Amino acid sequence: MASGYAMLAAALVAGATPAAASDYVLIRKEIAVARSADAVWARIGGYCAIAEWLKLKCEMLSGKGDVGTVRQLNGEVEEPMVARTARSYTYGQTKGAMAAFAYHGTLAVEPAGTGSSRIVYTLFYDAALMASDEMRKSQFDRLGARFQGAIEQMKTLSEAQG
Repeated sequence: MASGYAMLAAALVAGATPAAASDYVLIRKEIAVARSADAVWARIGGYCAIAEWLKLKCEMLSGKGDVGTVRQLNGEVEEPMVARTARSYTYGQTKGAMAAFAYHGTLAVEPAGTGSSRIVYTLFYDAALMASDEMRKSQFDRLGARFQGAIEQMKTLSEAQG
């Protein structure tokens, strides 16, 4: 009987096609800001502050900015917050255009000396789920440019504050 289970397990494993480590993509964007980390986070760290720096509509569907809070972007994308620290949050997507690609993003502000900080935005997703190499490259380029623009806008907003 035990060998039957072993054969079944081996057959299931052989038929499974988990993503290889090389299928996961990390986009990491950083920018220095001439403001303290606490001041920058106070300006750009709200869970719906994304509306201002990515120029989209954001609505809180549930929660108040803690783990478990769900935001909705442009009336269609839903992103629950899955982790939070004093100056960071991480989210995933449960509904919307990129939900099938199992992505997670993290926005963080790190101290970088007296009166200065660094905004770090990371996006991590499974490119194996995309239909072609052309689509993988297109999405990588699109997302890289979008989040570069986002951190540049966050820097502008943070440094402009009183």
